[in-house]
Amino acid sequence: MLTNDPTAAAVLAAVPCHPVPPLGKSPALDALRSARSGHGLAVGSDGVMLILRRPWLALDVPVTPPIAAYLPYGSVGAPKADLRCGLIPCEHLNEILDHFRAALPNEAAAFVLWNEKTGVFAVNLPDIDEATPSRLVYRNPVLPPDWHLICDIHSHGRGFAFFSATDDADDAHATKMSLVFGRLDQPDGPMMESRLCACGMFLPLPRSPFAGESHAA
Repeated sequence: MLTNDPTAAAVLAAVPCHPVPPLGKSPALDALRSARSGHGLAVGSDGVMLILRRPWLALDVPVTPPIAAYLPYGSVGAPKADLRCGLIPCEHLNEILDHFRAALPNEAAAFVLWNEKTGVFAVNLPDIDEATPSRLVYRNPVLPPDWHLICDIHSHGRGFAFFSATDDADDAHATKMSLVFGRLDQPDGPMMESRLCACGMFLPLPRSPFAGESHAA
């Protein structure tokens, strides 16, 4: 037992930290990596890795460089970011961009949801409290059972795509993909910025989450 304090024990149970054995498997790490949902840390000879699981996401990402001190541990392994839900159908992207263009000159927003039981994706257009060409206030949807919010998307209208300080604050405590589209009035297509939000980190997406789109900005 690492602690007798119930609050500390609850924290360690919610976000466990496991050393990587030098040889052989770790049942605790195997359980964390195969979990439906949860996250924790693996400490190895080559650094510390965040292992995060959601029904739609399997993420292993280093959070420190290799530790300078000698540790008699094994390697934390290779990083990965796998969409357990698969790629989002491209027709949902077309629907969202059509909605954003129809809202010009104002900014607009959309969510992509995924149903864990059926594997179905859906676009949710949120309730908007305020929309102007430079400001947007909107609400997250209340999700029915088995549905997960996997993409939070908003537009900057005719302006450039970027993540603002307000976006950073909104995304800091969420696990989701976040996308911003701009220059929606341009004939050569919109510009896009994207990131994966996980445990307060903003990670680059290696590719677009939409089928048929090869790159993420």
